[in-house]
Amino acid sequence: MIYEMQSCPGFDRGLDGAIPAQCVVRTSHIAIPPCVCVCVCCAPASPGRRKRPGYNMGIDLRAGGRSKRKQRDAPRSQDPYLQLLVRLYAFLARRTGAPFNAVVWKRLCMSRTNRPPISLSRLLRYYDDSKRKEGRIAVVIGKVLDDERKLRVPPNIRLCALQISDTARARIEAAGGQVMTLDQLALVAPRGENTILIRGRLHQRRCYKHFVGVTGREHVRPYTLSKGRKFERARGRRKSRGFKV
Repeated sequence: MIYEMQSCPGFDRGLDGAIPAQCVVRTSHIAIPPCVCVCVCCAPASPGRRKRPGYNMGIDLRAGGRSKRKQRDAPRSQDPYLQLLVRLYAFLARRTGAPFNAVVWKRLCMSRTNRPPISLSRLLRYYDDSKRKEGRIAVVIGKVLDDERKLRVPPNIRLCALQISDTARARIEAAGGQVMTLDQLALVAPRGENTILIRGRLHQRRCYKHFVGVTGREHVRPYTLSKGRKFERARGRRKSRGFKV
């Protein structure tokens, strides 16, 4: 059965929701009234399915979309003291415009993986005699740990750190140095003048020894099942390799 549609005035006057009386579907032997079969252009669209002009399919911005910002605005940690420091240095970075405050605010928002600790011996390697004689303040946005291999601690150390171990603090203060917090540094140097930013090695964790191109060597540490006597070891004729006579 072939349906023949008459010319519908709905094409001329747009979608207004009314069904014209002239719209009748005719076949070869029957005529169907408008109440039974209605053409698409004249049928009143339901309110939920009506297509709005000017709106097309797009990117769901709430689910990710075009948001390309990868830098954190706040730390994931719920530590109230860390959150107060973030608010303090966000205010200083906005009002002073000093790059030092912006860098400190950015590093305070980082994860603990990206805030690696630094030992006292490595700190003194970068914080040498020339910088100490100038009275500069070493700023570490991370934890400073003691190093027993460093037998002598110089007397003129001025250190500001997010965290510091008890032994490292005791050794610095016993030598006549000064240890301060970041909120105390904001009062001493609100624009970061006469300071030096130092941080630990990012790739010093053990997991980076397995990654090619990170340690700077062609050979990296393999993933082994275990480090026992009978796991992935060269089978030489010696007692340490499980050989028995």
